[in-house]
Amino acid sequence: MSLIRGSRTSGAATPPATPPDPLGELDSRNLRRLMPLLLAAYIMSFLDRTNIGLAKERLEVDLGISAAAYGLGAGLFFLTYAVSEVPSNLIMHRVGARWWITRIMLTWGVISACMAFVQGEKSFYAMRLLLGAAEAGLLPGILLYFTYWFRSETRGKAIGLLLLGASIASVVGNPLGGLLLEMDGIGGWHGWQWMFLIEGIPCLFLAVAVFRYLPDGPAKAPWLTAEEARLVQDEVAREQREGAAAAGNGSGTLRTVLRDKQMLLAIFANWTHQVALYSVVYFLPGIIGGWGHLSPFTIGLLTGLPWVTAAVGAVVVPPRATTPRRSRNFVVAGLLMMFTGLIVGAVAGPVIALLGFCFTGLAFFVVQPLLFNFPATRLAGKTLAGGLALLNTVGITGGFVGPYLMGYAEDTTGSHLSGLWVSVALLALGALAATRLRFSPKSE
Repeated sequence: MSLIRGSRTSGAATPPATPPDPLGELDSRNLRRLMPLLLAAYIMSFLDRTNIGLAKERLEVDLGISAAAYGLGAGLFFLTYAVSEVPSNLIMHRVGARWWITRIMLTWGVISACMAFVQGEKSFYAMRLLLGAAEAGLLPGILLYFTYWFRSETRGKAIGLLLLGASIASVVGNPLGGLLLEMDGIGGWHGWQWMFLIEGIPCLFLAVAVFRYLPDGPAKAPWLTAEEARLVQDEVAREQREGAAAAGNGSGTLRTVLRDKQMLLAIFANWTHQVALYSVVYFLPGIIGGWGHLSPFTIGLLTGLPWVTAAVGAVVVPPRATTPRRSRNFVVAGLLMMFTGLIVGAVAGPVIALLGFCFTGLAFFVVQPLLFNFPATRLAGKTLAGGLALLNTVGITGGFVGPYLMGYAEDTTGSHLSGLWVSVALLALGALAATRLRFSPKSE
């Protein structure tokens, strides 16, 4: 017994146990419950807005849509999307996430499937405008929804996981779209008609799941007790009040956002990123198709490769942005990586060019989650809702500028690659602007 007692008292004292982190456990539980449904919604939205990239060559042949008209139609989606985003977020702030996200998914699912009935340039433009208006608000709405549930550090992880959906949509959707294009002639339909119809219908079923299972906020979550819901809400509200008060943005309107130079820098950096991103999204299949006689499935498979690296970047990098300085440095590095990769893609032969596009893809979702997390460190309440929407609204107009310039440059020069140089120049400016960002209202 003395030996036992001696062993208990001799040597270094046992360090005290780390106290449990109830908020950390709640964050993990909420992520597990919310992310599958929201991730599925974002996967379908990204797939339905970008699947025309695979159909580009067939639309030119079957409907006589030129590269410039295709680029304009691809970009028109983002004009109505941009105009509708801020009102959409403000409506969701009032009526709740469950009803509003369900409405978004139902309307965009129907319109996406009806893309199968496009007859020419005018109907192509009209359907893209309608699709943009229908889908507007989903991403900024989900970003706002995250501010109801998560503190800044967890919200960055949640945004990174959400944006991973774009990679999943492209890795899976491009080969799938290639296979659907090979249904050409079945039932008297073109392959692109089958693709639009088959990829649009699942949104309707997913909308039903959102309506049934997505709570408006922590207070209505069946997996949280009333005490746990209050703890989550109080902590999120406290963090937002402190950040907004330190930045001088505790209350106000969109004018508050527009007077904030830091927000304007973030908005510009995000816009340059979006121009480059959607230039690649809508024209990479055509670029790859110009490398030789490749089947639609092979083109879809190769188009998906940069999105594999995008998934790696989304998973690995944002969780390591644990300080304001790291966050800024990762944004700058990500924009410069895209800049470098697009130069390689524009000047090299097929194999090296594809590696360049993969290097660009690695940074696709390094930049976005960090910039999307930025407004919640400076804004609160209704101003935060509008600020998030404005960040994404201005950024998404890059989805109009990029494809339009790519199509115009292709028709003018005859080269699929010529428009990439616009993105290269803008990314350099975006990286320069990002060097001035401060990811905290406090000094570093």
